[in-house]
Order: sequence, then C-alpha cells, then structure tokens
Amino acid sequence: MSTILVIEDETDIADLVALHLQRDGFTPLLAHDGVTGLALAKTACPALILLDLMLPGMDGVRVFRELRRDPRTLRTPVIMLTARAQTADRVAGLELGADDYVTKPFSPKELLLRIKSVLKRNEAHDPREILTAGPFRFDSAALQCYADNAPLDLTITEYKLLQYLCEHGDQACDRTQLLRSVWGYSDAAHSRTLDTHVKRLRVKLGPHAERLETSRGTGYLLRTGPP
Repeated sequence: MSTILVIEDETDIADLVALHLQRDGFTPLLAHDGVTGLALAKTACPALILLDLMLPGMDGVRVFRELRRDPRTLRTPVIMLTARAQTADRVAGLELGADDYVTKPFSPKELLLRIKSVLKRNEAHDPREILTAGPFRFDSAALQCYADNAPLDLTITEYKLLQYLCEHGDQACDRTQLLRSVWGYSDAAHSRTLDTHVKRLRVKLGPHAERLETSRGTGYLLRTGPP
C-alpha cells in the first residue's frame, strides 16, 4: 500500500481526501501546516505528496522548494492542490517542477486518477535498462539522466519526457502522443503543461538545448545526431 502525504490546512478537505485514498487502497498521512508537512515528507518517505499552496507556517511554494533541495525528497512526485484556478498560478506551479496541479473544488475520483497516473509514470524500470541517444544516457534504476556523462538535475516528469523524446529520436512526436505517454492523459487543458515542461527542460539541457526542437503543427522532436 503506497503512502500518500496530504499537506492541507483545511481539515474537512484533508479528511475527505484521506477517506477516498483509504477506500482505494492507499495509506494517507495528514499534515495541516507547511512545517509539519515538510518534516513528515523527509521522515515518512511517501510515494507521492499532495501539497496545498496556501498553508500556515510555511506556504506551499517554500515547502516545494525545500522538498527539491533535500536528497530524500528530491524525486518524490508532487501534485499541487489549491484554490488558485487562474492559468498563471497553474503555470507557475508547473514551472516550479510539480508533477501535476489540481484546483479546488475537485472531484475525488479525478484526483485519484491523477494520483495513479503520476505514480504509474514514476514506477521503476528494469534496473539493467540503460538507454543511450546521442549525448544522453539514461539510468532507469536510478532515474538519472546524463548529458556528456554529466548528471542532469531533472524532475521525474522531465526525465520521462526527455527519455520518451530520446526513444523517438529525430522523430516528431505530436502533443497528444507526448501527453498520453508521459502524463497518462491528453486534452486541450493540459497542452500548456507540456509547453511548460519543455521550456524548463531546454534550460536544464544547457548547450544541448537547441536539440529540443518545436515541430510546427505537430509537437516536439529531439535531435540525437552530431550537432
């Protein structure tokens, strides 16, 4: 049974989420402020964290940044759960590196589907599996990617996105294909999510950023051959 940490200050919402998690076979762990939630994340090692942005003591943005600074929680998937429904807030959350973003009010059924989707794409691969494509090398056991043998500081979602593009190197991958393969679902509302992650990925690729090209009218492709 996977442990899901819910960091949410509204106790009725936290209890509702916990109830549905339990019914679906998960073990919920609750925290009602940022400081407590951060401490639990580091000691309990949950499979996934549901993180509200508006928290007492330490807001969700600060909690998220601290999670990504600690090696114990660096790769723990995070779904932001918040009342901020504006597009700018959603994009800001994804640009921080969140794996998904759910706004209140939400459907518990949809939330569970999102949780399962994120967990599925973060499942470990065969520890013997090593993929190489051009300057990139992927260690699936450690979920670590290297460019020119130097490790890249990628979130799990960024890792999955880059790996998929490398597996289809020099081929244009359409947006629907990428969303379904990396995020597990595809619709117009999530198209911006893909663009946000590509933007972040280009920054992290440094001198290899130009390899990640926009395929007009289709999606994206990654050049794996010599520059």
